[in-house]
Amino acid sequence: MKLTIKYFGLLAEITGLEEERLNIENKKIGGLIDAIINKHPGLKGREFQIAQNKKMVNKEDLVNGEEIALLPPFSGG
Repeated sequence: MKLTIKYFGLLAEITGLEEERLNIENKKIGGLIDAIINKHPGLKGREFQIAQNKKMVNKEDLVNGEEIALLPPFSGG
């Protein structure tokens, strides 16, 4: 499955990318995140939220979208 992975804020700085396309085998978001961290070790230990097709998800959710966004922590105001 081909996915578009988008990185925002500090995560884009760490990876050096705002966006990339990945071919993935993992069925769960957690497996996808592990693959991304293996590719970009600077993300290890970093806090971030995950959105799939613009909806927040967690690591147990299934990968079923075309776009995954990794969002740095943010606070309301």
